[in-house]
Amino acid sequence: MKILFVHQNFPGQFPHLAPALAARGHQVLALTDEKNQRTSQVSTVRYKMPDPVQVTGFGRSYATHAERGYLAARGARALRDRHGFTPDVIIGHTGWGETLFLREIWPDAKLLVYAELLYRTRGQDVGFDPELQQDSDESRMLTVARSAHLIQGIVQADAAIAPTCYQAESFPPELRGKITVIHDGIDTDRVCPNPRATLTLPGGRTLQAGDEVLSYVSRSLEPYRGFHIFMRSLPALLAARPQAQVVIVGAEGTSYGNAPKDGGTWKARMLDELGDRLDLSRVHFLGRVAYEDYLSLIQLARVHCYLTYPFVLSWSLTEAMAAGGYVVASDTEPVRELLRNGENGRLVPFFDVPALSDALIRGLAGDPDADRLRRAARQTILDGYDLHRHSLPRQIAWVESHAPMG
Repeated sequence: MKILFVHQNFPGQFPHLAPALAARGHQVLALTDEKNQRTSQVSTVRYKMPDPVQVTGFGRSYATHAERGYLAARGARALRDRHGFTPDVIIGHTGWGETLFLREIWPDAKLLVYAELLYRTRGQDVGFDPELQQDSDESRMLTVARSAHLIQGIVQADAAIAPTCYQAESFPPELRGKITVIHDGIDTDRVCPNPRATLTLPGGRTLQAGDEVLSYVSRSLEPYRGFHIFMRSLPALLAARPQAQVVIVGAEGTSYGNAPKDGGTWKARMLDELGDRLDLSRVHFLGRVAYEDYLSLIQLARVHCYLTYPFVLSWSLTEAMAAGGYVVASDTEPVRELLRNGENGRLVPFFDVPALSDALIRGLAGDPDADRLRRAARQTILDGYDLHRHSLPRQIAWVESHAPMG
């Protein structure tokens, strides 16, 4: 087949699938944003990055994504008219609107999409955190408006894929039937326990497996990933465990939510709130780090903390579990799909700061069930989320099942 991937940050969710399809003899090409600096084994062409739209209010989200969709379609038209490329299958992500107009360029191609999450006005992230979120008619209306391009994208598609049941079930029953649940996959040969893992901190101190290390990882340090709750748990923890070292990975901006209303960053806000209650000589903010350093951290940590609103599940949770981590996580719906309290980790109510402190202290002090929980966490990933044994073969079969007849 001729297969076209469309993703503004390619390879995005397809770093393994695209080259695997090429290795099976398919002609694979990717269409991506001109500013995308990520590399891939797959041949890549680029479309013009959209300018900021001038629309304000409730139509802004759709206008922004429709503009990107138009520019992606214009790039697709150039592939068709100048280079004679006509794909049998198009694989895209609905999140940025890139697939919205591709059927007008190639009406006979099968359109497969990655359905990451549908925003909902109730039962997910909207209104979940009353401290920081306004639960109003207007905020819910804005959520409805932000969902328009996602719904249109999956309505147009022949089929869709979602990484977890929670994410698939965010879509209404009318669309859920199009969605197959297959996780992106974790390379458990690479992400595995390593008793020799070490990590050197910026100040020169080297941590190693066996040290009393608590890890926290997020793309950005923000409330969507429970950063404010995690930080509030630290004073009690540091007082109870005088040898503990806390290592925090993540950028200081925002990826999903909003910045503080009074400006600045959530890191600055939490440091200001906690003041001298934190021993900052034992709390290490690393920013974003190289993947190998991140992997070493989750391998050597005695406890890994993962918190999230009801939202897209992070790869850091599945990778921490694959690394045999002792995970303390929020008792929120996307987490419960993988982690069961007392079976393969510890769950605590998202907003219960004392309970989180106690659970983290318990893990750092040496939970007698730690080895059992670590083994069970890794086994969970091996049994259902392993890249080479489960996810990738199923993804390939899913794509190839949509080959044109004849």
